Amino acid sequence: MLSVDIEKLYPAAKTLVKAHAASRIHAKDATLYDFSADAQACAEKYMGWADLASQPQCSLDEVRAFADEAVASGIDTVILIGQGGSTQAPMTITKYNKQDKNRVSFKTLDSDSPVRVREMLTGCDPEKTLVIISSKSGSTIEPRMLLEAVRASFDKTLGENTVKHLVAVTDPGSDLEAQARAEGWCAVFPGEPTVGGRFSALSVFGLLPAALAGIDLDAFMAHAVEAEEACSEDAIDNPAINLAAFLYDNYLKGRNKFSFLTPKRGRVLGLWIEQLVAESLGKEGQGILPNIEIDSLLLTEDPGDRSIIMYQTKTDLWDESRNFEMSLAYIDNAIPRLNYRIDSVEELAEHFVMWEYAIAMCGYLMQVCPFDQPDVASAKAEVTEILKNGQPDPHFTEVFTESVDMGRVEVTFAPMFEGCEDLHETLYALLSSIQPGDFFALNAFLPFTGEGRREAIETIRHGVAESFNVVSCLEVGPRYLHSTGQLQKGGPNMGVYLILSADELKDIPLPEGAAAASLGDLAKAQAAGDLITLAKRGRRCVHLHLPDNSGVTLRLLAQVVEDVIADILTDRALAEAAAIAEDEELAEATAVVETAAASEAAVAGEFSDAAEDADAEGEVVEAPAETGAAAAEEADV
Repeated sequence: MLSVDIEKLYPAAKTLVKAHAASRIHAKDATLYDFSADAQACAEKYMGWADLASQPQCSLDEVRAFADEAVASGIDTVILIGQGGSTQAPMTITKYNKQDKNRVSFKTLDSDSPVRVREMLTGCDPEKTLVIISSKSGSTIEPRMLLEAVRASFDKTLGENTVKHLVAVTDPGSDLEAQARAEGWCAVFPGEPTVGGRFSALSVFGLLPAALAGIDLDAFMAHAVEAEEACSEDAIDNPAINLAAFLYDNYLKGRNKFSFLTPKRGRVLGLWIEQLVAESLGKEGQGILPNIEIDSLLLTEDPGDRSIIMYQTKTDLWDESRNFEMSLAYIDNAIPRLNYRIDSVEELAEHFVMWEYAIAMCGYLMQVCPFDQPDVASAKAEVTEILKNGQPDPHFTEVFTESVDMGRVEVTFAPMFEGCEDLHETLYALLSSIQPGDFFALNAFLPFTGEGRREAIETIRHGVAESFNVVSCLEVGPRYLHSTGQLQKGGPNMGVYLILSADELKDIPLPEGAAAASLGDLAKAQAAGDLITLAKRGRRCVHLHLPDNSGVTLRLLAQVVEDVIADILTDRALAEAAAIAEDEELAEATAVVETAAASEAAVAGEFSDAAEDADAEGEVVEAPAETGAAAAEEADV
């Protein structure tokens, strides 16, 4: 059952209990959000998630039967195509269970990188592969384009039988449902329209992948039911209330970020939490940023702007456990923290419920609607416009390395960097704008597989974090557009963004009539659209479109960034030294003036004393004279 090591009771817990927030959420009472007519109207449409554990919206028997039959027929690989909430919970469940042996190889495809798509398709046999296309709306551009790419590959082997390997998970009435039924796909599983994507972990979007992986749905949902009972109670020991109060009260104190610390196995849960928190609360100038990358040595002293949420997970490797413990050993105890533990994949269900309830309560406390994502839609509109009318021209292009010509980088930036004429100057302006309390995000529309790629990108991310002592995030495009992208655009203006995309050495073309000519074109349009949307909101952002995404090109870019950071730090050190010298000169000058003033005062004091002495002597001389005169007068008499 849910357990938490909590240091103290946070004041907001009493507020939530008094407002009956937990029971009202369970009852789907949208008036909890009556601080705004729009928020209440949105809540009325999207609170169906609150009782999914006790009132499942799909038949567990049907889901289990389909999964068992698919595996019995010889399916050994499942590819899940989707974006955002349609993939995050399934990825968390299946990756967490991987160490306990999924009964199929489960792959999640939410990247439009041709490198990633080819890697995934090369590693599977179409005859033994089931492809699930998950999209609530059925019209999200990434899944639609990825489906086209996968079908074109499968058709080479399966021909007309490709459709027998396709499964749709989508809301009733969507275009995807119509297509699947018209073409005779293997199966169609309807979603629940009142359940938003990031709150859909316990719906068919999460349960079908869990069943295919071989997870016991009855045990999984039993844990969820226990958590739902605990989290819907208006009690001070409600775990969701404690989590919500922890996040909110620390937010009020300026801790608007939290570091998510966990062994390697638990990091995939961080991706789900990241989307839920950032997309639900990051709007109207407010927001809490989850930081799921581990830079624990940056927490040896309390930076004042973040808290810690730590998850212990079951692992059979002593060295991995010890490595994680050592990463925590030097963290400043002054930083507020919550400690959780997960020992089995079934226990994930409890934490899905707890976090969903907690974030819904945070929305109430912060007075933002936790169920919409207005800035995600804005970014989609920009991408659609670019695909229709073509890419905007960059501000300039240049060969970005001096020692070897790797091709030209296209550079585009927000209006506040107008006047920058080369890459070094642009990156200097971007990174030198980082201030205490900011965060840095590397929004990368790049493959993260292959030699040297991930390492180069992490070099940039970690270099910024270490050099400027700020939260530094690595955001995978286009996934983050449906996750932290909402907070980046709608939350507080505390982010600094470097957007990366690249030409493809071997692009994957899409059929005539598709929204994009190729997957590479789609990725570049999404990166450009992100820059436009961020810039319109006054964010500090730069988009670099590289000539290719090879490991060596990314390493050279990392070197350029390292050089820029070194220059910034050198200039800051020189400025600080000059300021200290100026202060010392001022102090010396002040001391001289004070000494001179003291000398003048001393001299003036001496003159004053002398005058007083003279006056005193005059008084002494006159007194006898007066006495003598008086005596003479007496004598004359």
